[in-house]
Amino acid sequence: MKINKEWHLAHRMPANATDDQRIEWHVEHLKHCHCRTDLPVKLKALMKKKGIDVKKLLQ
Repeated sequence: MKINKEWHLAHRMPANATDDQRIEWHVEHLKHCHCRTDLPVKLKALMKKKGIDVKKLLQ
C-alpha cells in the first residue's frame, strides 16, 4: 500500500466534518491514494443508510 503524500497534504479532512464531507473525502481518497484498500466500516454503514451504492464506488 503506497501513500500519496502530496494528496494527503493538499486534502485534509475538515475539522468537525459533516457526514457528507466525510463521505466525499473518503471517496476521493480511494481514487487518489492507495494507503487503504477499503472504506471504514462505520462510513460504509452510513453510506448504505443514505442510499449510496458502496460496491459501485469501490469498483
